[in-house]
Amino acid sequence: MLWSGWGDPAAAAPLPDAVTGLLRDLLGVRTGDARPPVSRPALEDVAPPPARLDYDAFAALTAIVGVGNVQTDAEARVRHTRGKSTPDLLRMRAGDAAAAPDAVVLPGSHDEVSAVLRRCAERGIAVVPFGGGTSVVGGLAPDAGERPFVALDLRRMDALLDLDEESRTAVLQPGLRAPAAEALLRERGYTLGHFPQSYEWASIGGFAAARSSGQASAGYGRFDEMVVGLTAATPQGDLDLGRAPRSAAGPDLRQLVLGSEGAFGVITSVTVRVRPLPAGAAYEGWRFPTFAAGAAALRRIAQDGPRPSVLRLSDEAETAIGLADPAAIGSALAGGAGCLAVIGFEGTPEEIDAARGLAAARLAAAGGEPLGAEPGDRWEHGRFNAPYLRDALLDVGAFVETLETAAFWSKIPALYAAVRDALTDTLGGAGTPPLVMCHISHVYETGASLYFTVVSAQGADDPVAHWAKAKHAANDAILAAGGTISHHHGVGSDHRDWYAREIGPLGADVLRAVKDRLDPAGVLNPGILVPPAPKE
Repeated sequence: MLWSGWGDPAAAAPLPDAVTGLLRDLLGVRTGDARPPVSRPALEDVAPPPARLDYDAFAALTAIVGVGNVQTDAEARVRHTRGKSTPDLLRMRAGDAAAAPDAVVLPGSHDEVSAVLRRCAERGIAVVPFGGGTSVVGGLAPDAGERPFVALDLRRMDALLDLDEESRTAVLQPGLRAPAAEALLRERGYTLGHFPQSYEWASIGGFAAARSSGQASAGYGRFDEMVVGLTAATPQGDLDLGRAPRSAAGPDLRQLVLGSEGAFGVITSVTVRVRPLPAGAAYEGWRFPTFAAGAAALRRIAQDGPRPSVLRLSDEAETAIGLADPAAIGSALAGGAGCLAVIGFEGTPEEIDAARGLAAARLAAAGGEPLGAEPGDRWEHGRFNAPYLRDALLDVGAFVETLETAAFWSKIPALYAAVRDALTDTLGGAGTPPLVMCHISHVYETGASLYFTVVSAQGADDPVAHWAKAKHAANDAILAAGGTISHHHGVGSDHRDWYAREIGPLGADVLRAVKDRLDPAGVLNPGILVPPAPKE
């Protein structure tokens, strides 16, 4: 993973000329010769602050995980600094590694994780679990205060421990990256079916800790719906949860750990539902005259079927720009404007044809126009490319960031308008209007998610502070319009205060009580997820 950007540097591509033209003409971004060149420091020139881990602590941790598995060199610490939000990247591009961990610890087993947590709790050392490092909500920048903190990198715990073909479940370790997990399952004829935009770099443990949702969630469900069991280590002991697919034995404590972002414990394995590899897949595009008409069509499919594996809808701005296909950005949807929907089905040819036929009738009845396979195939081919595009936009002086939410169908129109207005009104103060785009990426019988992408000029003296103002306004708008503060990115530190408002004072008290019981020393990802107690 590129330390100051996304993914494999060899996979990055320069911006098409059409994109630089759009940035200049629509947003006032100075591109090419009209702006100073953007440079990033070399990794070896970025200096983290002096490490605060003393020799005794270093020796104690090394005794648990082995020689070479406690790393204190500058490169290891920088590579484990922050996540991949745009503010994170802007800080790293500026050479700011002030949030670097004091050491990187690499355990190799559940028992080693447990021992590390106990030792860190005894010594007051904060612990931040680290999987793929893809957090975009401040989940890897703890509020450790003056305490040392370590990044607990789980990459050595990367095995498929068991595959129960009769029950169709698999036991996966948390450090397994998503492509490796999928490859191991496919060797046995199965798939997890979980393909978020972070798929190429994210880890199984991260999916569970942040309640991830993949691009095929319409058919496979969210990751937390796939988890039927898990183990977690805490400073106070271990949790081993889930012995049946469903149970009436009290509240489901699995749900307490899923989405807990390392604040309650460290997930050391998950037992997940798997499915046989589909015989095939087919994707196609549909055009709708308006975002409202397309959303109504998606609701009809989500509620009445047939249930596809992929179902998503871009609004007018995202469709016109062509964000679903980075190679085609800058060219409007062929034949006219409107909103592009992508729908995908999996199964045998006969199953796909039957589902497509019924879906086509319902989409056409809702005002949709079929566009054939090409738009769907383009989306499927480039669906993991957007983070690379963000890096290229940052390189030429544009600011680009995303945020997401979800609500019941009846609240979607007002939520969509409120967030767009909040972003446009706040960022427009920079002198040029931002480009705000949105798509529906996950659908349910009762509601859907909205995923916003914002592009603007980096006109402010401090683009991070300028975005923070807009982000706060959008967060306020989300809560006022009846949305949830996060559908699949998690809470982290960025959403924590709004999450507290969403769940109310008593809900926040419950979270703090759980935190106090499992982590009384407060060493697990401090400042993340759990709202601080109100000041008296």
